[in-house]
Amino acid sequence: MTERLLRATAASYVISPAALAALAPDPSRSPDRTYALGVTGTAARVVPIPLLVHLRRAHDHIDQHYRSPLDLGELARVAGVSKYHFARCFEAAYGETPIRYLTRRRIERAQDLLRAANLTVTEVCMLVGFSSLGSFSSRFSALVGESPTEYRDRWAVDGGPHVPGCYLFMRGAMDPGGTTGRSSNRAI
Repeated sequence: MTERLLRATAASYVISPAALAALAPDPSRSPDRTYALGVTGTAARVVPIPLLVHLRRAHDHIDQHYRSPLDLGELARVAGVSKYHFARCFEAAYGETPIRYLTRRRIERAQDLLRAANLTVTEVCMLVGFSSLGSFSSRFSALVGESPTEYRDRWAVDGGPHVPGCYLFMRGAMDPGGTTGRSSNRAI
């Protein structure tokens, strides 16, 4: 049964909990036949170890290009696999779908900007890659538990001084349109 599982195609990485024992680390097993276990929903999935490098490349791509409009097809091309296989394996490896990770990453960056910069919610929305203020506000509220305005106002009272938005734009740290000709991936 173990050999049958190890020869499984990409579409059949779902295994029963009883079969997990068969995939325990074995020193005689070659590295290309080793699997990482991830749990998604109610099913346990295994991801081939060599594929984790490609998934990490896509994960890093999301971290670096979260401001850009990314879709599942582009992320799968970065990982070098089909988009449906990529979505299943990414979720098994990281515990959330690639698009949910992208959204969470954008919201985390928005939280940083709302805490530290003197920018409007609309400016923050556009800087982190959302194209709609309504979708940004609803996702922000769902993930953080309060609206972006309430979050910014709470941190304005409790936090330190803000970096003026005009300074961030002048320095090129925030250039969503690429108008300065400088890279917009610089740290604040």
